[in-house]
Amino acid sequence: MPTPTHQRAHGRAVLHVNHAPGGARIADLFQAAPLRWLFPDAESDEPRSGALVNVAGGLAGGDSLDIALGLGPRAAFTATTPAAEKVYRSLGAATLIRSRVTLAPGAIGEWLPQETILFDAARLDRRLSLHVEDGSRLLAAEMVAFGRVAHGERFSRGALLDSWRVRSAGRLIWADALRLDDPVAAAGRFGLAGATAAATLLLAAPDADTHRTLARDLSAGAASMVAPGLLVARWLGEASAVRTSLGEAICRLRQAALGHPARLPRLWRT
Repeated sequence: MPTPTHQRAHGRAVLHVNHAPGGARIADLFQAAPLRWLFPDAESDEPRSGALVNVAGGLAGGDSLDIALGLGPRAAFTATTPAAEKVYRSLGAATLIRSRVTLAPGAIGEWLPQETILFDAARLDRRLSLHVEDGSRLLAAEMVAFGRVAHGERFSRGALLDSWRVRSAGRLIWADALRLDDPVAAAGRFGLAGATAAATLLLAAPDADTHRTLARDLSAGAASMVAPGLLVARWLGEASAVRTSLGEAICRLRQAALGHPARLPRLWRT
């Protein structure tokens, strides 16, 4: 008789939007539980937005999510989440998250999920692949909290692989990854300096270099041009401070580089 195994979730969400009055209209949509795309009414001065929801309320070891978002030429769209994603303690297998965002020429996109919280003994393998074309603009951010700090819990056991890949016109222009092996306590002492959260913000735009000074001011100097047209800023520190600083940077850069209002998406504020 086979050994019983835990039931695992394998969610998938595929969304493609094309240009239309108001920024975008849905051209293609596929979703499989526990992932759902919801489309709240956008504020009058905002592009159309979509909220990616994990209806399971969190992820455990062995769960997987596969996400694809595509913007057609000149489409404008903001993708976010209604709450932080929770990655629970694993019994051995990793949680897998694969996300791919593709912008056609002239598209203006935002990939702005709220933070991911790693419970103690969680194991997360997350890979984000971003594809931009000439004349497109993308603002993308990800934040990871190392434990439920408000509950006095630290991420001391488990593992994390957080990978970014950025391609422009099909050519790889930036690759980066953070890897923490189990146990993570040593990495916390020598690599994270006791920080309880980390965040990365990326701006891909033809004039990204003109926003370098602003990004450095907002990240205490931790911002640089890593490739032509690609600006990256980072934060490391206490979770609430990192979220506040990241939020301010999103507001300022989305206004300066994308022409959007200097405020966070509505779901970040409610």
